[in-house]
Amino acid sequence: MAGAGLRESRRRIRSIEATKKITRAMELIAASRIPRAQARVNASKPYTAKLIEVIENVGGAAGSMSHPLLERRELRTVGILVVSSDRGLAGAYATNVIRLAERRMLEHRRNGVEVVLFVVGKKAQGYFRYRRWNIRGTYLAVTDTPGYGDARAISNAIMDAYGSAEIDAVETFYTKFQSALTQIPTAAELLPITPPKAASGGPTAAYSYEPSPAAILDRLLPRYVEATIFNMLLEASASEHSARRRAMKAATDNAEELIRILTVQANRARQAEITTAITEIVGGAEALKG
Repeated sequence: MAGAGLRESRRRIRSIEATKKITRAMELIAASRIPRAQARVNASKPYTAKLIEVIENVGGAAGSMSHPLLERRELRTVGILVVSSDRGLAGAYATNVIRLAERRMLEHRRNGVEVVLFVVGKKAQGYFRYRRWNIRGTYLAVTDTPGYGDARAISNAIMDAYGSAEIDAVETFYTKFQSALTQIPTAAELLPITPPKAASGGPTAAYSYEPSPAAILDRLLPRYVEATIFNMLLEASASEHSARRRAMKAATDNAEELIRILTVQANRARQAEITTAITEIVGGAEALKG
């Protein structure tokens, strides 16, 4: 029995050591991607901030801003954009944002509002498809290293549905990156766009516009939607890498602790095996004496 227990402990130690190598490698890969993802998040923010500033100036020149993307309608159908992940092994990263979105969707359903889904990532796709929600658009292989073209494809589909009055508003759910240790599931309204308010009290510059402010606004607002979605994708990507690094580090630490426990068990089984062998030798010697 002792020999069987020793062999089983050693077999489990080898298996866990192999798993530990995998989790350690995934931890290092995720850790190497975090700085680059964080840098992309920081680099995208000035562009969005400048867009908001230009929209403020153009809106002031145009007087009362009027545009289909600014129009508020009676809410009958709402579009929900959920940014999750394509791969697992990231702890509760995808689950948290999916549950946040589902609570809001159930609230809309109780209020008699139809829900149309746009999902980014296989996790959200599988979850909502299994529960038979109405998925209008699915975007895969985006979350690892999102590009501006991905944001443009998503925003075009959403703006087309909004412009044709298939949906009356768009809400987004993604994970906001704060630090390598803190990622927050976040909800935000995307459409209709809330016009930014110009800061009051400071000096203002007079601009002349060619073409008209309304025509410029017609070009700027879709770019603003694209930039906002791109920023969400970048935030979600950085959050996913951080969550995966943390989850893989926890798995590696657990593997090390389990190996330590199994090593103690194997040593005890080996000691019991040696003790049994010595006892048998001594017993045999005593029997020969007799």
